Amino acid sequence: MHLEFSGEVWFWRGPSPFHFVTVPDDEAHALKAASALVTYGWGMIPVEARIGSTNWTTSLFPKDGTYIVPLKDRVRTAEGLEVGDVVTVHLTVDA
Repeated sequence: MHLEFSGEVWFWRGPSPFHFVTVPDDEAHALKAASALVTYGWGMIPVEARIGSTNWTTSLFPKDGTYIVPLKDRVRTAEGLEVGDVVTVHLTVDA
C-alpha cells in the first residue's frame, strides 16, 4: 500500500519530545483497514517513509482515531523542516 498526503509538522513536548505529522482521515481509514495484517502491537504500523529526497523506516503511532508519523532529527535536518511547515509525506506499508 502506498499513500501520499500533506500535513503540518508539529512538536510534542512530552517526556520524550519529538516532531510529528498527522495522517489525514482518509489515509488513516486505509491504514486502519490494513493494520490487523501489519501491526506488531499497540496499533503501531511499520512503514517506509519519504519527505522530499529523504527516506527512512519508522512506525506510525495511533493517536486520537488517526495515526502520526514521527520525524527523526536527521529527516528534519536534511529537509530543513521546522514546526509549522507543511510537507508531503509518502508512506509504503507492506500489507
